[in-house]
Amino acid sequence: MTRRHTPIVLIACAALAGCAVGPDYARPSAPISPTYKEAAGWSPAAPADALDRGDWWTLFGDPVLNGLEARVKISNQNIAAAEAAYRQARALVSEQRAALFPTVNLTGSGSRSGDGGGGGTIIVNPDGSTSGGVGGRSSARSTYRASLGASWEPDVWGRIRRTVEGAEANAQASEADLANATLSAQGELAVNYFGLRQADADVAIDQATVEGYRRTTQITQNRFNAGTVPHSDLLQAQTQLANAEANLASSQQQRATFEHAIAVLVGEAPGTFSLPPAVWTDNTPAVPPGLPSTLLQRRPDIAGAERRMAAANAQIGVARAAYFPSLTLNGSYGFAASALSGLFSAPNSLWSYGLAAAETVFDGGARKAQVKGARAAYDQTVAQYRQTVLTALQDVEDQLVATRALEAQYVLRRQAATAADAAATMVENQYRAGTVSYVEVFTAQTSAYAARTSLAQAQAQRQTTAVTLIQALGGGWREPAS
Repeated sequence: MTRRHTPIVLIACAALAGCAVGPDYARPSAPISPTYKEAAGWSPAAPADALDRGDWWTLFGDPVLNGLEARVKISNQNIAAAEAAYRQARALVSEQRAALFPTVNLTGSGSRSGDGGGGGTIIVNPDGSTSGGVGGRSSARSTYRASLGASWEPDVWGRIRRTVEGAEANAQASEADLANATLSAQGELAVNYFGLRQADADVAIDQATVEGYRRTTQITQNRFNAGTVPHSDLLQAQTQLANAEANLASSQQQRATFEHAIAVLVGEAPGTFSLPPAVWTDNTPAVPPGLPSTLLQRRPDIAGAERRMAAANAQIGVARAAYFPSLTLNGSYGFAASALSGLFSAPNSLWSYGLAAAETVFDGGARKAQVKGARAAYDQTVAQYRQTVLTALQDVEDQLVATRALEAQYVLRRQAATAADAAATMVENQYRAGTVSYVEVFTAQTSAYAARTSLAQAQAQRQTTAVTLIQALGGGWREPAS
């Protein structure tokens, strides 16, 4: 190739580099319904996980929970790992993009060589080099080189651009994974916190129950000693008291378990973390009617699945690019001399440039198989994306149904607890007066205890269901600012 042909080659490579083989990405449709059965005003949504999620936990109005949630994003190790994975994915994008540009190398060398022989006179040349003298004596020579070389593989068929495209999509999927890990840890913390507050309520209920059963057992003991009640009444009272004390121990153990889980979520060793009992904030945010469909768009798992489709689509182009020849441009300019002092003089300059092409003639169908494999991988991500959307729709529907059912249950549980407490107090007074048997006391106290614990459970379920609904919607139901 002559020098005048070089611009033509470069222009041709630049023109060809404007095309990229393989299909351009277009988001496939997902099987979603235009509305939800449990909330009017919904419409089909597309992933938009960059929308603001906000500090959704503040909807519960609990300052202790707010403080714990602030620590999760900083100290949780799962979030830290996801953040590191995201940084790694971004670095890979930069690495792949660097292949679009030439590689430039600067090299330099110096050597001295000679051949064997008998003694003789060594001649020193005017330029400082030496050479063998007379009589077949040994000779020695010096060589110095310095050059600047460049190599560039033009992205004629778009293979590198498709690789960068896939790396960028994978990085965005990694970013969605980070958001998903954050939302998951925040939701898990809230659920464990409300579980701990339920355990606090259970401990208080069990402690009050134990005290009440001790009084009843003492009354029964006194009446048994007086011969007014049979021994079976005393045995029933003692059995009831022992069961209540066992329930108290179980509630205390459950509280410790929740406390340990919270410690791990905020990045602290369970042995050094403690969360004292506090008043349980009975505040469950109400779900507004007609939630906008843009909320579901923020689900990071949907966004991650969609980005993985884009990455898989780019790999089809990478596989198809293997059908076309690869081109490489090489060039260098430098100097070579036998004396260092005259190395960079014009007479000692050297240059070269050239174009290399390579094409696979026969590969036994390997490239065809790679393209088929890339298309199959893409089809797999499409199915996974659609399944993720369906699961998201199911999550929202389930939690909306649960929210409405638990609201009604909570009102009824509170009524039942109030009535059961009143009945238990009435029967205990009648037992002290000797007008009823202990069986009626046992029945009334058991019913009151079950009603109180069911009320605490219903309160915790309402709050944890609200957390799950918030997670199903991608983080709260606050609309993004327009």
